[in-house]
Amino acid sequence: MTLFFIAIGQYLGGASGMKIAFIFALVMNIGSYWFSDKIILKMYKAKEIDSSKFSEIKQTFSNLCKKANIVEPKLFIYNADEPNAFATGRNQSNSVVALSSGLIHILDLEEIEGVMAHELAHIENRDILIGSIAATFAGAISMIASMIKWGLIFGAFRGNRNSGGLIGNLLIAILAPLIALIIQMAISRTREYKADSTAAQITDKPKFLASALTKIQKYHLDFRQQKESNKELQTATSHMFIISPISGGVGKLFSSHPPTEERVKRLLDM
Repeated sequence: MTLFFIAIGQYLGGASGMKIAFIFALVMNIGSYWFSDKIILKMYKAKEIDSSKFSEIKQTFSNLCKKANIVEPKLFIYNADEPNAFATGRNQSNSVVALSSGLIHILDLEEIEGVMAHELAHIENRDILIGSIAATFAGAISMIASMIKWGLIFGAFRGNRNSGGLIGNLLIAILAPLIALIIQMAISRTREYKADSTAAQITDKPKFLASALTKIQKYHLDFRQQKESNKELQTATSHMFIISPISGGVGKLFSSHPPTEERVKRLLDM
């Protein structure tokens, strides 16, 4: 999102527009981090889970929070056939975990326990904050690269044609935003592995999460075409889910989630 705002600002207003866009994107990042629980829940029309209807899930969730020794977040459900889950919120006191109706439908209680432990691990490990910081740094690097590009343009107009410096700066301007994005996605994948590991420690049964990931991935592979209609919303929030809802067609370097097969292998080896 930060990179998008900078690109638009540069297109509309040149270097000045780019700086304004970066400041705007920074404010947006801080705002979306601070109010992430309200924003994402509203986007997915999530509702707090009915304790009487899903008593076993709610009790299991409460037990997991005690095991993890964290403040119990609110537990939400959102209507979607696709099995998935996410956690958000700026801190433990303002965090939420949301499960899709599809996930509750296709997973066993033990597998749901593994998924909820994974989401609680994101809260415990402060991954929402880490992700926001990574996005801001990626945006800053992109802005610097764009400033270099504008410097090259104005330097050329002034007759400054040092070919060695020109080529080096041009490579930086082109490659820096790409590298920043790769690093941002690498951080995201690392945090997913960390959340899997923490979840296994909380439940002491990593096979629960491994089984859940296998089932969710199978669903994604079987019904990928049906997801195209909701792709815009999925793209904006894909990094938040236990498995990216837009997996497939994107290189591993640019994926917010590691390969499910590798995650399952690591869990079963614990």
